[in-house]
Amino acid sequence: IHRFPIEPTADTLSLYATFMCHQIEPRSVDSYLSGICSELEPFFPAVRAARAAPLVSRTLRGFKRLRSRPIVRKRALVRDDLARALSCLTTSYDDTLFAAILLTGFHALLRLGELVWPDNAALQSYRKITMRASVKVTASAYEYLLPAHKADRFFEGNHVLIKRSAVAPDPLSIFSTFLTARDSLFPLRAELWLRSSGAVPTRAWFMRKLRSIFPRDIAGHSMRAGGATSLAAAGAPPATIQ
Repeated sequence: IHRFPIEPTADTLSLYATFMCHQIEPRSVDSYLSGICSELEPFFPAVRAARAAPLVSRTLRGFKRLRSRPIVRKRALVRDDLARALSCLTTSYDDTLFAAILLTGFHALLRLGELVWPDNAALQSYRKITMRASVKVTASAYEYLLPAHKADRFFEGNHVLIKRSAVAPDPLSIFSTFLTARDSLFPLRAELWLRSSGAVPTRAWFMRKLRSIFPRDIAGHSMRAGGATSLAAAGAPPATIQ
């Protein structure tokens, strides 16, 4: 319609980037161009050379300066936030479950997706569910097997180990309370994390609980970020935090 050449060139990619940067966040256009190159490379082998041309790079750099919005990051949780959350919760089973997940995510540097199910039923898989049989509790720590996660390239799983904390709130005592209640309600169920209804907790359920306590600057990733920050402040070496 515009009589542009079919073969992608630096000019056409630059024009495409200009158009898209007026529609979406310019940082996302980089990803769009990468996807275009992957799809077109079998038919136009020179497309990556056109993508790497100075004209395209400078076009993107200029629009990132002109039209990019600042990155808004969620605040990391601190120990005072954990204490505040526990003070707002009751002794009900679901509140105890939420507290156990919150403290486990904070101290084990886990992503929310490694603790709860996605809201989309098509993405829910028992392959990623933590099982009750993998849990081991001692006087000083508790551990369980995380069967599959985002960074597990070989599907080997990882052992999550959380030690008793001398600084309140102590994750071991909260987890032990939850485990006792869970085993009493669901002695024959295989899943570790279960709501009082018998359903596996979802992201939406967890976020509703979180939103009832904290403002919107706290999100699911705040557990992992807060735990890492706490370890760094305590002097843990970077290799341990990673």
